[in-house]
Amino acid sequence: MMDEWSAFEQQVDGIRGMTRGRLRLSVVSTAKYFVPRLLGSFCAAFPDIDIALEVLNRDGVLRRLRDNLDDLYIMSMPPEDLELERHAFLGNPLDVVASAAHPLVGRARIALAELAPLRFILREKGSGTRLACDKHFKALGFRPDVRMELGSNEAIKQAVAASLGLGVISRHALGERPEDEHLAVLSVAGFPVQSNWWTLYRKGKKLSPVATAFLQHLEHTGERAVTSGTPTPRGW
Repeated sequence: MMDEWSAFEQQVDGIRGMTRGRLRLSVVSTAKYFVPRLLGSFCAAFPDIDIALEVLNRDGVLRRLRDNLDDLYIMSMPPEDLELERHAFLGNPLDVVASAAHPLVGRARIALAELAPLRFILREKGSGTRLACDKHFKALGFRPDVRMELGSNEAIKQAVAASLGLGVISRHALGERPEDEHLAVLSVAGFPVQSNWWTLYRKGKKLSPVATAFLQHLEHTGERAVTSGTPTPRGW
């Protein structure tokens, strides 16, 4: 009942030419590296909007999506078993990273086969990054030697910097200067993995004016707002 009343108030405000209310957003953990910038520019344009943000692993976001608890959801690998409206708004390249002291750093177009004897540190099974990574490796006929699975990008970066293995993570998680974290992006044939970030909601759902405004904001300013701080790996 409260949700219906809030939606009604937003509709009335929309008729008056006003945009206010609350945006409820659930995002997967990797999105935390860029979503604050998107919300910052959105709130600057619509200062009367309140934000309720949930940052969870992919399974957590999927649970909220299935229960329809939020206005919008952001993830890189949408589920195939739900009827969804999907809006791609940002590229999500996945790079192979190594310790800055790794002997392969600086090499151009490293053959993927050269990485077969090396250890890999990847995200946990079920994460969007891991699903995209496994799909890409399978398409290339490559089986990485996965010695460690970790539940966060920060943990992977720390393990890779400590020379425990190679990692595959989103470029958005690297920061503006990977070298400051003792990391380097390797120029590996077949990489980066090209994927996208998606804004999702259940098919047939009537979006609130606030949610509609946020979708339009992503369409017009999303890429520009995010990529202004995204690093470009050397050698590309």
